[in-house]
Amino acid sequence: MTETTQRFFESRAESIGQDRQFTTEALADWGFASRAEDIRLCVSELATNALVHADDDHGFLVKIDADEEVVRLEVHDSRREHPQARQAADTDTSGRGLTLVSVLADGWGVEDRTPSGKIVWSSFKTGGTTP
Repeated sequence: MTETTQRFFESRAESIGQDRQFTTEALADWGFASRAEDIRLCVSELATNALVHADDDHGFLVKIDADEEVVRLEVHDSRREHPQARQAADTDTSGRGLTLVSVLADGWGVEDRTPSGKIVWSSFKTGGTTP
């Protein structure tokens, strides 16, 4: 059985904490505690990217799908440009988000969204635990 939930967040700094809470509660409700911290960190990074790099104040959508084997996290935003992981210098205060996502997630990528924007997704194997 697949579980799905989604929530729209306004384009403001407070939304990052709210999306972490939303994600944590959904995973707890579904019984997916084993990867919750990894997923929570990734939603924070992907949502921060959507907030910081968006062209406008449209906000962003967080969608979570989960089944017995995989949790898929998506962050939708209105900017068409695809993010790219970069090598941050030791003195940089940002620029490590996608590197963190690539380490914590079992896969991640970017898809175009119709009619505009993109979806940045990450997936997490759950080890076959049944919620």
